[in-house]
Amino acid sequence: MYKRALISVSDKTGLYEFLKPLVEKGLQLVSTGGTAQYLRDNKLPVMDVSEVTQFPEVMDGRVKTLHPKIHMGLLARAANPSDIDTLKRFETEMFDLVVVNLYPFEESLKKSLSEPEMIEKIDIGGPSMLRSAAKSFQRITVVCDPQDYQRVHESSDRMALNKQLAAKVFQHCSYYDSLISQYLNPESKDTFLISGKLEKELRYGENPHQKAQWYRSGNTLSGFQDFQILQGKELSYNNLLDLDAALTLSLEIPELNAVAVKHNNPCGVAYGNSGSEVIQRLVKTDPVSIFGGIVASNATVDGAMAEELNKIFLECVVAPDYTNEALIVFSKKKNLRLLKYSKTAKKNPFIVKSIMGGFLVQDQDTFPSPSEQWRVFGKPIPQSLIADFVFGEKVCGYLKSNSIALIDNKMTIGLGMGQVNRVDAVEQSLGRALKHHQITPETILVSDAFFPFVDSIELVAKHKIKWVFQPGGSVKDDEVIKRCQELDVNLIFSGKRHFRH
Repeated sequence: MYKRALISVSDKTGLYEFLKPLVEKGLQLVSTGGTAQYLRDNKLPVMDVSEVTQFPEVMDGRVKTLHPKIHMGLLARAANPSDIDTLKRFETEMFDLVVVNLYPFEESLKKSLSEPEMIEKIDIGGPSMLRSAAKSFQRITVVCDPQDYQRVHESSDRMALNKQLAAKVFQHCSYYDSLISQYLNPESKDTFLISGKLEKELRYGENPHQKAQWYRSGNTLSGFQDFQILQGKELSYNNLLDLDAALTLSLEIPELNAVAVKHNNPCGVAYGNSGSEVIQRLVKTDPVSIFGGIVASNATVDGAMAEELNKIFLECVVAPDYTNEALIVFSKKKNLRLLKYSKTAKKNPFIVKSIMGGFLVQDQDTFPSPSEQWRVFGKPIPQSLIADFVFGEKVCGYLKSNSIALIDNKMTIGLGMGQVNRVDAVEQSLGRALKHHQITPETILVSDAFFPFVDSIELVAKHKIKWVFQPGGSVKDDEVIKRCQELDVNLIFSGKRHFRH
C-alpha cells in the first residue's frame, strides 16, 4: 500500500479515479497550486507543498517544488541509516508514489505564442521531481503518463513496474528536453536530436519477419498521424513509405497533379488543368506499373476521378479532399486505404539515414525555378516546353539514382531508375515509354546527373528525342555537347544534380 504521494499535473485526465481508492486505503496527498485545488474540489484531502517546505510558492509559481524537503523525500535511500537520520533531523518524510506530468510545451509549439510565452511553458520543477523519483525507482512508483494509472492498480510486481515506469520517465524527459532544444536553436549541428512518440505498432516491417513501429515526430510539422483515414485496411510500413514518397513529390509540384508510386519510386506522374484530366493522364503514363501502387494528388477527388482510379487495383489514395460521390465510388473497394491530408502538410526539412555506428543527416533536395543559370546548346527553348522541364527535373529528383525521366505533354511516359550506369537508365526509360506511348517532337528527356559518355546521347538520338535536360559537370561535357550538335539534339545544362540513394 502506498503511504505518501507527491502530485503535480497539467493533464488531470483520470487523476481522481486513480487516487480515490488509494486515498481510501490511507494514502496521504501532497500537491501544488492548481492540482491541489482540483483535488480539494473533488473532496480528496490534500496538503500543500508549502506546508511541507514551510516556504511559499514564489515568482508566479516558478519556484515551489525546488526545495530540499521535497527532493530529500524523493532521493532518500530507505536502506541508508544516514539518509533516514537526515529526514528526521529536517522533519520530513519519504514519498513512495509520484504522479507528475509536465507543462504542455509540445502543444504550445502548435500555437502562435511569443518567445516569452513559450519560455513560461518550459517546466523545471516537474522534470526535476520526475528524475529524482525515477532515480529512486527501487522504492518509488513514478507515473508521468495517465495511461499508466490502470497498470499501477493492477500490477502484482511493483518492483518490475517501478523500473519500467522509471525508464519511461527518462524517455519522457529526454523527449521534452529535445523539443525545447530544437525550439531554442533549430539550426544547431553540434548534437542532432531525433525525438518521437510511438504512434502505432505496425503488423510488420518491410518483410513479414521484420518488426516495425511508427513514431510521430516531436516537431510541429503536420504528418500522417494528423491525416484522416477515411476507409480501408490498417496502414503498413511499406504503405507509409510509399505514401510519403508520393505525397512529397505531389506537394513539390504547384500545378494540379497526381503521382503514382511503387516500391518508393514514382512510376507515373502527370499534371494539368483539372483533376479529371490529371487522373486520366496518370493512368496512361504506365498502366502496367501503376497496378498495386499508391496514388497521391493535390486535387479534390470527385466522382469521375474516383471511377477512373477504381478501374485499377491500388493500395492507397491520398488527397486533400473527396466529394461525397467519390467516397461512394471508393466504398465499393473496402480494402482500399483512403487518406485525407492536412492543408498544413509539407515535407520534412531534413533526411535521416542510419549507418553502422551512427546516422547521416542532410537537408532536403530543392528545385529552383527556371533561371538564367540554364545553359542551352542548340535551339532556344520553346515556351511550351519550359513547364515540362521544370516538372521533369522534380520527377527525376524523386527517382532512385541513376534516373531518367521521359516527359511528353504534361506527363511521364517512361521512367528509368536505380540503375548502376546511366545508359541502362536511358534504355529502361525508353523501353517503358515504347510499350505504351510514342516518341514525339515534344518529348523531352531529363537526367538526375550528368552524362559521362556520349553513348546515352547516341541512344537518345536513335529514338528521335530532340531535347535533353541534365545538370552538366562531367569532365567530358565538351564531348557530350559536340555529339549533341552532330546529332541535332538540343542540350540544356541546369547546373544542379539531383541524386537520390
